[in-house]
Order: sequence, then structure tokens, then C-alpha cells
Amino acid sequence: MAGPRANWKGYIKFGEVSCPVALYTAASSSERIAFNTLNRKTGNRVRREFVDSETGDPVEREDQVKGYEIENGQYIVLEPEEVAAAVPESNKTLKIEAFIPCSQIDTTYFDKPYYLAPDKMGTDAFLLLRDGMKKEGVAAIAQTVLFRRMRTVLIRAHGKGLIASTLNFDYEVRSSDKAFDDMPDLKIGGEMLELAEHIIGTKKGSFDASTFDDRYEAAVAELVKAKIEGRALPKKKAPVASKPSDLLQALRESAGIGAKATKPKRTAANANRGAGRQKAAKAAAKSKQPAAPPTRRAG
Repeated sequence: MAGPRANWKGYIKFGEVSCPVALYTAASSSERIAFNTLNRKTGNRVRREFVDSETGDPVEREDQVKGYEIENGQYIVLEPEEVAAAVPESNKTLKIEAFIPCSQIDTTYFDKPYYLAPDKMGTDAFLLLRDGMKKEGVAAIAQTVLFRRMRTVLIRAHGKGLIASTLNFDYEVRSSDKAFDDMPDLKIGGEMLELAEHIIGTKKGSFDASTFDDRYEAAVAELVKAKIEGRALPKKKAPVASKPSDLLQALRESAGIGAKATKPKRTAANANRGAGRQKAAKAAAKSKQPAAPPTRRAG
């Protein structure tokens, strides 16, 4: 059986050391359920075509060109050969610019992952790079032309080889400021925070991608099967968001305790602080008690 087809072949270079490598797709959507667009009235497939926005006439492929809008309705036309000439020339080399600690990686910039493996000769240099990065706990930043565009690539040790993730440029990643503009400045504490910590503690685990199912794909497959068999699927109730007034009760139920049940056990530090406060209170109460009256002698 033939192996996977490489998406790109070139060299990886660090310092004066270089070795041939091949890039393979690490994530693909080819296994997802695919739909065709149909005409509801006839049941026939719909064909997509480009039409002139003013005349409504179809535009053949050879008459389609790229254009950059400079004003409303005014464009600069870019011919295919002009666009091709503007693409940076590829030297087929992933030149490592720097090694960075893995803890500094901001996953917001991640685009697509690819497996990076040695191609034919050069395995020794490849293994040297892989094992060196593993030992130092670092990733490599490199740049090259991939798929007709200049790309920044993050390279990390992964199993027996390397994984190369293309990165979005800084101008492509939106700032989070606007997304969190309406976030209220509240501090949650007391029982609610203790319950949240308790729930998180009971749900701790490790990452295993095989345990996560694509429920959408499974649901669509079941829907198609039901349609073929002429049966209907039951409608599901939409989830309801917890109201602020019900949040404490929802946390208690999530933690497996009733409304009147005891709170989750406090940490040893909290328990010691509580015991210390109780002792201090008892000592203060004793010091404020009136002295006992002297006993009288019978006489």
C-alpha cells in the first residue's frame, strides 16, 4: 500500500545543518459527511456559477480576474501573471529563526498542523534536531513559502518526528479587548467559589482525543438513516442558562449535595484558620467572665 502523499518537500535548516524533509497533512475534513445543494422543486443538483453583478450574464472562467477595490465600484485589475510574479520566490527551505520555550507558545496564532518527517537521506540531522528540542523543552520558529504564500511555522517535537503548525500573522489575529469589553468586574468568593473548586477537582483528567466524539456528525448520520427508514427523530429541548439567583443551587446540585447539605470539606489551611479563631474566641470569653463570689464559713 502506498504511503501518504507529501504536501511539500524541501529542507529544514538550523545553523549550518540542513536535512531534506517532507510535509504531510495532519488534519483533514475529508471524512466529514458532505451534502449537495439541490433544487427543492425538481430535486436536481444546483450548479454554482459566477455572474456579472450588473448585467446578470454568466462569466466564463477565462474572463475572471482579480480586482482590488480602491473606491466604491472602482477596481484595480490584477492579471494572473502579475499575481504570480508578486509571490515570493520559494527556496524550499524552512530556515529556523529562533528556538523559544514551549511555555511561551500562544495557541491563538495556530492555523493548520502538518507532520514533518525526514525525506530519504538526512535522518541523523533530523533526529538530532528532534531530540535536542525535546531535551531543551523548546519549539522552533521558521519561515518559508508554502502554498504560494510566505508562512511562519512553529515546529515542535511530536512522537517519532516533528509537527509543523502554520501560524496566523499578527494582523490576522483580532484583539480580545472588544470581546471582553462588557465583562463585569466582579469577584466571586465564599461558598460559590468553594463549590466551583470542588466540581473542577472531581472532573480533573488528561487529554485523550479519542474519547471525544463528533456528536454533530453522528447526529446527522442518524438523521439520514431515519429519513431513509421513514422514521422521525424526537425533538430535543434547548438548554436553559442558569439565572444568577439559581447559580448557588445549581452549583450545589453539580457538586452532588442538596440545598441544606453541608458544604464541601474545607482545605487544611482553612480548617486550621477556623480552629485558631475558635480558640481565640473561647479565650476572650473566659477573660470577660466575672470572678466567682467567696464562700461563707458557717459560724
